Amino acid sequence: MRNLARKILRGRSRKNEIIIKTPEQIEGIRRSCRLAAEALDFIEPHVQEGVSTDALDRMLEEFIRDHGAVPAPKGYRGYPRATCISLNEVVCHGIPSERIVLKKGDILNIDVTTILDGYYGDTSRMYAVEPISDAARRLLKVTKECLDLGIAQVRPGNRFGAIGAAIETHARAHGYGVVYQFCGHGVGLKFHEPPDVMHVGRPHDGPVMKPGMIFTIEPMINEGKSRVTVDAADGWTARTIDRKLSAQYEHTVLVTPTGYEVLTDIHGEYPAT
Repeated sequence: MRNLARKILRGRSRKNEIIIKTPEQIEGIRRSCRLAAEALDFIEPHVQEGVSTDALDRMLEEFIRDHGAVPAPKGYRGYPRATCISLNEVVCHGIPSERIVLKKGDILNIDVTTILDGYYGDTSRMYAVEPISDAARRLLKVTKECLDLGIAQVRPGNRFGAIGAAIETHARAHGYGVVYQFCGHGVGLKFHEPPDVMHVGRPHDGPVMKPGMIFTIEPMINEGKSRVTVDAADGWTARTIDRKLSAQYEHTVLVTPTGYEVLTDIHGEYPAT
């Protein structure tokens, strides 16, 4: 893993063991994941021209707290807000601000992690302030396809490298860069747990998936180069190095005895296997 990824991933569990969740834990994580997904549904009609990312963040925090949970990002390693909202060339960890106001043509990722009764649910989604360009729409489509292909690799006995290999192959076939400096991660009992779920790689690399493992898949796909830079001013905002567009979708996934269950899917898009 590259140096930046190591830096960002500090603070995760020092143990390398991937936690196998108990049925009770899985049910708690499932409830938190559902709330996180419901928060993304709730905010969709408010993603409009003229609305600030600060306003969106405040609405999401209120929604999460009104439902008996707390936003995991707030205060995490000094992060100041309840959510991450990343526009256009911002790859991830965009800090909501009243100075950032949505305009037509923007694409943005909203990333929500909830803590409900001590359990974590993590998901993100892309939104568009229409009309957007054909190039932006194509990027969103391919990025979502990358997520779907990564999820399709989840089953007992497969290796985590298969997720990254499927994502990287599809993205590069469409001429896009795949971010390697950030990755998915185990989740559920903590915000970040083993393993690191890379979005590039080889199919036979990495640990073997086992029932009861829960982790995120969250490919970040760039219109141009794969590399990102982090703003020195805040230490969080990651942008494409060439300032071209980036997109990301994220789900939390459980390995079942026969395949997978997407815990943050509340619309039946991914039937359990």
